[in-house]
Amino acid sequence: MKFLISFRFNVIVILTILGITAPNKSNSQNKINEAKKNTIHAKYSKIAKASVLKSDAKRYKLVWADEFNAAGALDTSKWGFDVGTGEWGWGNNEKEYYTSRLQNASILNGVLKISAQKENFKNCKYTSARIVTNNKFSFTYGKVVARAKLPKGVGTWPAIWLLGSNVNTQKWPACGEIDIMEHKGSEPNKIYSTLHYPNHSGDKGDSSTIIVNNVCTQFHIYSMEWTPTSINFYVDDVKHKTFINTSETVFNHDFYLIINLAMGGLFAGPIEENFKSANFEIDYIRVYQ
Repeated sequence: MKFLISFRFNVIVILTILGITAPNKSNSQNKINEAKKNTIHAKYSKIAKASVLKSDAKRYKLVWADEFNAAGALDTSKWGFDVGTGEWGWGNNEKEYYTSRLQNASILNGVLKISAQKENFKNCKYTSARIVTNNKFSFTYGKVVARAKLPKGVGTWPAIWLLGSNVNTQKWPACGEIDIMEHKGSEPNKIYSTLHYPNHSGDKGDSSTIIVNNVCTQFHIYSMEWTPTSINFYVDDVKHKTFINTSETVFNHDFYLIINLAMGGLFAGPIEENFKSANFEIDYIRVYQ
């Protein structure tokens, strides 16, 4: 009899350790057990993330960042705005008018929201925002990391990219362009990373793609490592493109950051007729060297 009682007790202990509840346990108890498991999972996820960041810290030093923690307007000591339609829709036949209004770019709950809206504004049918660090921050070589959630809608074209700071004297593409992330709403979850330079402009850009699930409903990390010998592109730390850099390329001088949400154009294509608005959300962007 003592043996049976001891055996039953040991089985219950083992089942409890394995997280297997007895059939007559209440639903409330099951929920408590599930909550405990989720807490443990979250704890160890944070530990794993911290170890990655600690490893990164040994190689890089943070030199510039915007965490978008202050609600309201952008920090103008870090960002400026490209306003208007540019030349022929910023060279891409884009359909939006870029503004510096809060309706198109503002910070809320620690997240920058660039909002594209359908509205009649200065002879355009859409408005949005394009923010730049030109004349405020530029750099040569390093690592850029951005956490973002992309907009939904056919015709949307969000991008996180770099442009050569000498663009006024060395016209595009001679100045160079590094596209960390581009996405077209007509091809959900397909992320493009591209370099533009002489003989590689427009659709001839040196490009690679990767399929990433839920880019419009969840935040993902888009990053790029740039050295004198290579430029590597990642999504959620998965490398999907490598460019061999040499002293002969245009990728050995200062570049500045750009974040924008375009509508239509040569890359994104036609805009769906029932489009009303879409948000491009950026949690942070950081530069390491």
